[in-house]
Amino acid sequence: MFKVDRLRFGTAGIPLSTPKRSTIDGIIHVRNLGLDAMELEFVRGVNLKPELAKKIKYTAKKHDVLLTAHAPYYINLNASEKAKVEASKRRIIQSAERLYQAGGWSVVFHAGYYLKQPKESVYQRILEALKDVQRELMDKGVKVWIRPELTGKPTQFGDLKEIVKLSEELEMVLPTIDFAHAHARNVGKCNSTEEWREMLSLMEDRLGREVLDNMHIHISGIEYTDKGERRHLNLQESDMNWEDLLRVLKEFRVKGAVISESPNIEGDAILMKNKYEKIKA
Repeated sequence: MFKVDRLRFGTAGIPLSTPKRSTIDGIIHVRNLGLDAMELEFVRGVNLKPELAKKIKYTAKKHDVLLTAHAPYYINLNASEKAKVEASKRRIIQSAERLYQAGGWSVVFHAGYYLKQPKESVYQRILEALKDVQRELMDKGVKVWIRPELTGKPTQFGDLKEIVKLSEELEMVLPTIDFAHAHARNVGKCNSTEEWREMLSLMEDRLGREVLDNMHIHISGIEYTDKGERRHLNLQESDMNWEDLLRVLKEFRVKGAVISESPNIEGDAILMKNKYEKIKA
C-alpha cells in the first residue's frame, strides 16, 4: 500500500455541486473546491468497469486526489446462510480490485451483525471470512487497505476494540474510524478531547505508528437514540464537537483521509479542511 503524505479531506461520493455527475468530473470538481480526496460509493453494487477505472486512475493522479471506496451495504460476514457470507466476501474483493485498478488506497465496509449471538463467536466467523478475502487479494496482487468500519449501532459488529483486534491479526486490515458512529453507538459519549485521545492512543499502542499514518476517517454530524445511529446531519446542525476533534487529529499528527458523510458532503468537507489548516500544530 502506498503512503499518504498528509491528512486529506474529501467527499463521500461525487460532490453535489458537480455540474456533470460522473466520477471523473467529480474528481476534477473535488480539486476545484480545494479538496484532495474522494470516496467512490459502491454502496448499491460494484458497477465500475475496468476500462473506466484506468481513466479514473489517470484523472485522480493528475489532480492529486486520493481515492477511497465504500463497499456495498449488502455485506454480512456473519450471515447464517453460507451463500450470503460468500456473496459478502465477493463484494469486498470486487470493491478492492476495482479501487486498486482506479489507483485507490483504502476500501471500507460494514462487516456484519451480531444476530443475538455471542460476540466472541461472531468475531471468529468474521475473522475467518476476512482471512479468505485477504488471501485472494494477496494472490491477485491487489494492494489496498481493507477496512472494517466502526459502526453506529450496538446490534452491528464493529466496536473499536473488535476492529483493532482484526487489524492485529490481518496484514491488509486497518480500521475505518467513523467518529460520528462512535458518538452514536455510545449514545452521546466519544465526543470529547479526552475520549478521542484515548481512542487514538489505544490504536497506536496496539497497531503502532502505522495506523495513525494511514487513517481512513468518516466525520459528520449525527442524530441518535438509545439504539444508536438514526441519521447523518450537517456538522453545524449537530452536537458533534468537530473542531476539537480536528485539533486532536493534528495533535496526533494523523495522516490519511477524512471523508465527509454529512448531507452537504462538500460543504462540511471544506469547512473541516479550512478549520484544520487554521489550527496551529
